Amino acid sequence: MKSRLLESRKTRITDIPQQKKIFTLKEYEGLCKHSNGKVLGYHYLNEHAFDQLERFILENKGGDHGTDALELLSVTSRRGIGKLISAKNYVGIITMADGTQIEILPKVFERNNESSDEETKRIFLHMLSVIGEIPYKIFQQSGLHTERHTIFDIFIRMFINEANHLVKHGLKSNYVVHQDNERFLKGKLLFAEHIKHNAAHNERFYIQYDLFSCNRPENRLIKSTIELLLKISAGSRNKKDLHILLNSFDQVESSLNWEQDWSSVTMDRSNKEYRTIMEWCRVFLLGHSFTPFRGDGAAYALLFPMEKIFERYVAVLLRKSLTPEGLKVRTQDQSKHMFQSPSRFNLRPDIVVEGNGKVVVLDTKWKLLTSRPDYGISQADMYQAYVYAKKYGARTVYLLYPWHPGLSIIKEQVVYDSGDGVNVKIGFIDLSLGKESVYKIIESMLETMK
Repeated sequence: MKSRLLESRKTRITDIPQQKKIFTLKEYEGLCKHSNGKVLGYHYLNEHAFDQLERFILENKGGDHGTDALELLSVTSRRGIGKLISAKNYVGIITMADGTQIEILPKVFERNNESSDEETKRIFLHMLSVIGEIPYKIFQQSGLHTERHTIFDIFIRMFINEANHLVKHGLKSNYVVHQDNERFLKGKLLFAEHIKHNAAHNERFYIQYDLFSCNRPENRLIKSTIELLLKISAGSRNKKDLHILLNSFDQVESSLNWEQDWSSVTMDRSNKEYRTIMEWCRVFLLGHSFTPFRGDGAAYALLFPMEKIFERYVAVLLRKSLTPEGLKVRTQDQSKHMFQSPSRFNLRPDIVVEGNGKVVVLDTKWKLLTSRPDYGISQADMYQAYVYAKKYGARTVYLLYPWHPGLSIIKEQVVYDSGDGVNVKIGFIDLSLGKESVYKIIESMLETMK
């Protein structure tokens, strides 16, 4: 998943004040700037922060986010309340230039009702760890206090833990080429620079020599990450620990050019202990795990497209389970087109499974179905499933949706038979059960492929 932070973060991040207000909402919930909105269940946001957020949305509408089907947030209006901003598809944190932080959580459910914020964070972090979208060695949520902190502050805590581990074992140093106008002669005299600077200073020598220093690119990037996080972190404990960490890097310069320092970093056996911390630096400095956004409406944004997270979560679990069974699993396959001559309209199903001379296609949909006729499944999704079946020679196509309690009335497997050899099965993934729910889909699919 391609990703970067806001392009404006370097210039605007210094404007963030120390006092921060944090608003937590879930997908499909809304924000308003009219106090009447609180009565109707909307989250109230002060006018200045609301206007900044609206500008951020408009600047990114239709941007290069890797898919045209998703919108970051939607802006609508309601009589008596005015404009509303609703969360949809993306989850994460947006920090406005005035320090206001908006945390958006995915809408997931436990067996009987909507999950609590703490449980939602647990589920979401588990999904990210499964797909490798956040760096970790041993992913443990104990000690992270998900009930009290935003997802963003939890990420910062993971970075701090990794940085503390590195500092405890010692920062790596190496010989770096150093040039300066010194009062002593050492190494190599640079004649051209010496004549230029010291025509009237016989006591000085412009020299170049090797200096054993911890001021290497990896450490510069870590220090710059610490400085960045000090400006945008809302948690007092995190800020205290970041200040302590910064003192451990007092012999290291801040990175003046992130991209240039990244190009100088090579991960090998000599610095393997840096691997995880450098991945965290990529997350915070370059947005390695997130989607690109731009504009001056917000100072910093770390956002995940839930449709992609859901798709990759299912795909990873399928591959881990099916590959040992001798089945071949492909994701985002582009080998087929809707029309052969001319070759046009490329198809790209989420997951294609092949084995035993049979093919099954699976497509994930981050949508909440209903108990209405056909469960609110869109006609477009069914058309797409039918085309996949025909072009891939698959007798069965699975459409996979997130489960919620409103679907408890469905007691039997939902299957649509086209009458000409195509079966579309509707599957529900209960994210509160984690891997177990996906394994039930796998068991059904293995029966189909016997």
